[in-house]
Amino acid sequence: MSKNDSSLSKDQFNLLKAFKKQITNPHSTAIKKAAEEKVQAKPEPEDDLELFRKQMQGVRKMDTSNIAKIEKSKTKKPNAQILAKRAAAEGAMETDGAELSDTQAMLNPVASQASLSYRIATLQHKVFEDLKAGNLRWFEAVDLHGCTVEEARSAVLQIIQIAKDENQNVLKIVHGKGPEAILKTYVNSWLRQHRDVLAFVSAPEKQGGTGAVLVLLKRTEKNPKFKD
Repeated sequence: MSKNDSSLSKDQFNLLKAFKKQITNPHSTAIKKAAEEKVQAKPEPEDDLELFRKQMQGVRKMDTSNIAKIEKSKTKKPNAQILAKRAAAEGAMETDGAELSDTQAMLNPVASQASLSYRIATLQHKVFEDLKAGNLRWFEAVDLHGCTVEEARSAVLQIIQIAKDENQNVLKIVHGKGPEAILKTYVNSWLRQHRDVLAFVSAPEKQGGTGAVLVLLKRTEKNPKFKD
């Protein structure tokens, strides 16, 4: 049947054409309609704030009442460089009755570049080697440069006592290595006499070399400050 067939009107012809197309591809209309409905049903995008609010629904603020607050210790270590001068001005602190004689120092002077070394017989070899190598972390240092012999003596006694009070057992004493090595000679003598000294040795080059000593002390077992 052609468009020029005079027996059909124009409207009838168009209707017949549409009918024939539907018969040829019956699913096309349904697919098109479904696609149009899907496009219409697509939701409008939500803004970020609204999405965040939905995600946070049901979330409660954490209770922090049982969380321990960690605060830095307000206790400051003493200024080691002026410790000796302060001792001379205020008087020596309580040092467990330690008395250090100068006789041994006067009888046994040491050279400015000499390496100092001392250990009690019962100290483990490995511990001494770790001290010698600088592997043991030291608690505090006192610098005796510019001190008189008496000021240096007070400083040495005080720094040892402070280390004991803090339950520390390694410290550094900087005595210098001047031409006459006076303070070095006295430190060498004093440390050998002190009952709490287990060993001392000239520091590694990076930690002061022959101008300083690393000192190993006995652990303070009866310090009530550190009882369980």
